Amino acid sequence: MGMLDLSSPFGPLSTVQVSRSNIVRRRAASWTGIWAETIDVIHSAPFEYGAASSSHMLILTERGSRYDGETMIEGVAKSTLRDFSPRLSFVPAGYRYCGWQKPRVLTRVTYLHIDPAGPLLDPELRFSEIGFTPRLFFQDRDLWQTALKLKGQIESPVSRAYAEALGIVLAHELIRANDPTVASRAPGGGLAGWQQKRLNEYISAHLVDDISLTDLAGIAQLSPFHFARAFKRSFGDPPHRYLLRRRIEFAKTLLENPGRSVAEVAQAVGFADPASFTAAFRRSVGTTPTAYRRALE
Repeated sequence: MGMLDLSSPFGPLSTVQVSRSNIVRRRAASWTGIWAETIDVIHSAPFEYGAASSSHMLILTERGSRYDGETMIEGVAKSTLRDFSPRLSFVPAGYRYCGWQKPRVLTRVTYLHIDPAGPLLDPELRFSEIGFTPRLFFQDRDLWQTALKLKGQIESPVSRAYAEALGIVLAHELIRANDPTVASRAPGGGLAGWQQKRLNEYISAHLVDDISLTDLAGIAQLSPFHFARAFKRSFGDPPHRYLLRRRIEFAKTLLENPGRSVAEVAQAVGFADPASFTAAFRRSVGTTPTAYRRALE
């Protein structure tokens, strides 16, 4: 079979092209610095696929098996692997990706498009300057689990803040997978990649709980004093202010549902009473939760 014409880049948030659009079902979502799409093949007809973009692309193949076909990433030897699930592939920004297959099973694959200059990332990380290596059909447990959680936000979103936190973790996992020695170094006195990853995971799982500085410092394996300084350098805010900002962002998402009262939202994001929630919300957003919801309407 011939390949799709990829002579012109599609753009930073380009979709992956499939030659038979009627045999696929797509779902997509976007957050700050990252865009995701899941493609389910619903008929077992041969097809071609491809993409070329100015964003990095992590490919999560949950189900993939073919009678025949090949997959290519520029700079990597093409693969004719017949069974390639569960496997990951990584296409750095500016590289071409294409292939064709006669499917043995109905393929399910998720494409995570990552902006190299994503605004959520610490500038000292210099993510946009890293020379990532293209990789085809590899396995990495930590990277897979983070990517799978982010894929889940397409179908059952928790909040934009949670998805964006996963995006930050994903960037650090990509750095580690590309060069483990880079991920282990703390940039400019900040937290190392593995520390930021664990903290983001813990905060996302316990966002409504009373998280103490001691708890967070223990996760990072630092003294509270050194942890507080390193945390601010890496995340831009002291721990307590960062936690508050994350809770307020979560509250904004919940306020979009008119079925939830302000008191219910306050409790859902970890405030003891509506009054303290309203005061914190006003300081952060500049208006009350009720006024914010009214503006949405």
